[in-house]
Amino acid sequence: MKTQTEYKKFIHNKTHLSGDFGFDPVFMPDMMFDFQRNMTTWAINKGRAAIFADCGLGKTFMQLTWAQNVIQKTNKRVLILTPLAVGQQTVKEAEKLGVEATRSVDGKFGNSKLVITNYERLHYFNPDDFDGVVCDESSILKNFDGKIKSVVTDFMRKKPYRLLCTATAAPNDFMELGTSSEALGHMGYMDMIGKFFKKAETTMSRKDENRSGVYRFRGHAEHDFWRWVCSWARAIKKPSDIGGDDAGYVLPELITNQHVIQSVLPPDGFLFSMPAHGLAEQRAERSRTTKERCQKAADICNSHDDFSISWCYLNKESDMLAKMIDGAIAISGDDPDERKEEVFNAFASGEIKKIITKPKIAGMGLNWQHCNRQTFFPSHSFEQMYQSVRRSWRFGQTRPVTVDMITSEGERDVVQNLRRKAAASDKLFSKLVELMNNELGIKKKQNNTHKEQLPSWL
Repeated sequence: MKTQTEYKKFIHNKTHLSGDFGFDPVFMPDMMFDFQRNMTTWAINKGRAAIFADCGLGKTFMQLTWAQNVIQKTNKRVLILTPLAVGQQTVKEAEKLGVEATRSVDGKFGNSKLVITNYERLHYFNPDDFDGVVCDESSILKNFDGKIKSVVTDFMRKKPYRLLCTATAAPNDFMELGTSSEALGHMGYMDMIGKFFKKAETTMSRKDENRSGVYRFRGHAEHDFWRWVCSWARAIKKPSDIGGDDAGYVLPELITNQHVIQSVLPPDGFLFSMPAHGLAEQRAERSRTTKERCQKAADICNSHDDFSISWCYLNKESDMLAKMIDGAIAISGDDPDERKEEVFNAFASGEIKKIITKPKIAGMGLNWQHCNRQTFFPSHSFEQMYQSVRRSWRFGQTRPVTVDMITSEGERDVVQNLRRKAAASDKLFSKLVELMNNELGIKKKQNNTHKEQLPSWL
C-alpha cells in the first residue's frame, strides 16, 4: 500500500510542467527558406508546439534549428527522437546547418548538447539530462505498443521545451490531436473530448464528415476546436499555405495504377470471389491471394531496372517477393536494427536497387527521392499508405513517380475505406490552414493554382 508521500510523488510525476517557455530566436541559419524560418520562429516562440508539414518541406531543418535555439538559450541538452534509420540522416542534415549533433543508441553521448536516437532506444536515456525533446514523425507513435508510447509520454512530461513534427497528423481521427496536445502539456485528451465532442449517435453514417471514432462535434464547437488546435499547431502542405513562394515545391506527376487480381480458386463455398467484410474476412482474403498478388508485384518490378520499393504487410508476402524479384533485399521486423539500417543506407546510396519492406518499418522519415517506382499492397491505414508513397513522391523528386496498387477482387471495402480517410485528411489540413491564415492575416498568392494530387484510384 502506497504511503501519502509516495502517492503525492506518483501524482506529481503524472502531471505536466506548466507555464509559458517560448522565447525569441537566437539562432536562424541563412540557408533556410522564409516559410521554414516563419514556422520555426513560431515554434520557438511557443516553446511547446507541433509542426505538421508535408514530406520534403524541411521538417528536419526546422526541428534542428528549434533544438539549437533551446540549447543556446538554456545551455541545456535537447534529445531528438527519430524513426529507425533516420537518425544518421538527421546528423547529416545538422552538418548542413553548421549544427553539432551526436547520434547515440546506448544513452552515452559525452558532452554533446544535441543528441539523436531512435524511439526504440529511449529507455537507455535519463530524462533529467535534457531540457528539450523533439519527436520526429510523431505520428509513428501509433505504430508502437503501449509501453513505448508511455515511455515517450513520461519522458516528455516534465520538459519545458517540446516539439512534435509529422506530415500526417490524425488523417482519419481527430482524437489523435488530443493525444498530441496532451503530450505537449496543453489540454488533456479527456478534457478535449469533454469540451468539443459528444458521443455519436449509433445510427450516424460512417460517412458523416464530423465523425471521429465514436464521437462527433458538439453543436457549433467545430470552429472553436480548430481555433484551439491552431493555438499550438501549424500545418502546411506547400509554402503558399503561409504566404510563401511555391517555386521549387511543385511535385512531379504521380502515376497510380490499380491492379485487381483474380484468385485462381474462389473462397470455400463460393463459385466466385465476393467482397470481404470485416477484418477477419479481409485477412483471410489477403492470405488466400498472396501468391497471385506477389506474382503481379514481381512481374512489375522485374520489367524495369529502376530503383523500386515493394511495400507489404505479411511476412509470407515478404518472403515470397524476395524469391520472385531479381536482386531484391527484404527487411522484416525480426531483422536486427543494425541490419535494417545497413540495408536502408545501402538502398539510399544506390548499392541496392530493389528493396522489400513494410510501412511500419520504413514508411516514416526516410528520404528516398532517388527511387520513383513502388508496388503497394494497401491496408486500411491511410497514413501508412500516404507516408510510404511519400518516401519517393516528395519535394525534391525530379521524375514522375509510379505506384502500382495491387488488390484482390475481394478487397473493395479496403479501397472504399481509404477514400473516406483521404477525404478526412484533406479536411483536417484544409481547416488548419484556413484558420491559421485567418489568425495570422495571411493572404495566399492569387497566382497559385497548384492543387494537391491524389492517387487516381482514390
